[in-house]
Amino acid sequence: MSNEYVHPTPGFPGRLLARLANSRSFAHARRAVLSRLPFLVLESDVRDVVYLTWMMDAATAQAMVPPGVRLWQRNGLTPFSVLTYRHGNFGPALAGPARRLLPSPLQSNWRFYLEEPGKVYFVRNVMSSTLHALGTRMFSDILPTHLPARFLHERDGDRFSTIIAPGEGSAPRLEAHASVSNQRVLPASLAGAFASWEEAVNFLACQHTAMIEVAALGRMAVSDISLPIELDEVLPLAAGSVTCPMAGADAGPPFCFAVPRVRFRVLSESLAAS
Repeated sequence: MSNEYVHPTPGFPGRLLARLANSRSFAHARRAVLSRLPFLVLESDVRDVVYLTWMMDAATAQAMVPPGVRLWQRNGLTPFSVLTYRHGNFGPALAGPARRLLPSPLQSNWRFYLEEPGKVYFVRNVMSSTLHALGTRMFSDILPTHLPARFLHERDGDRFSTIIAPGEGSAPRLEAHASVSNQRVLPASLAGAFASWEEAVNFLACQHTAMIEVAALGRMAVSDISLPIELDEVLPLAAGSVTCPMAGADAGPPFCFAVPRVRFRVLSESLAAS
């Protein structure tokens, strides 16, 4: 599955930005330099994280990841999750209180779950800021980010709304509306894979490692993360109108829940041995 960047608006500026975002020579030089330096831990006070999960045919999902990547599955199905959130002053942890001066872009991660517990494989990453999208493209292997023409993610009381409109770019399309519910009940689509609502949420939300293939190298980028989610703070959501083409034409309503806030940290990034 190609992760090449296409800018959401046509014209020369968009082509120039895409050329920078996809530059292999810049990435090679950056790896040569940064591989000799200690990793700069990143931190964000994330809020309003909305998880949408569909159970996808495992064979279909397996075709969307590189050979050798083994997806977790039950009864021929595997979870596909989209989680969208607002950063809270995303930047280096060593900035301390000065991190309050840093921006808080929107981000959406689209991923599958690996057989090895606590690990996920990214298939798409989207951010609302041109600076952050290009910055992660140029200075990281783990987040080949896409920039949509429009990105909205907001909470209005008990209602959450997300819109990702790609324009003419490479970002995926999503429109989702969900409301806080008092029902902690698994939908039938997940009941064959998890014993309870709590078990499903724990599996889908609590990870420590993210991976993605760096196609130009034929190797995996691996990132260790800290995501200390308190399960008793998780809000069950009832799905309203949801459109997500990547989930499949026959995808039904997703399993939804929200995490109001969590301190997110990126602890490391490296290239796995070939």
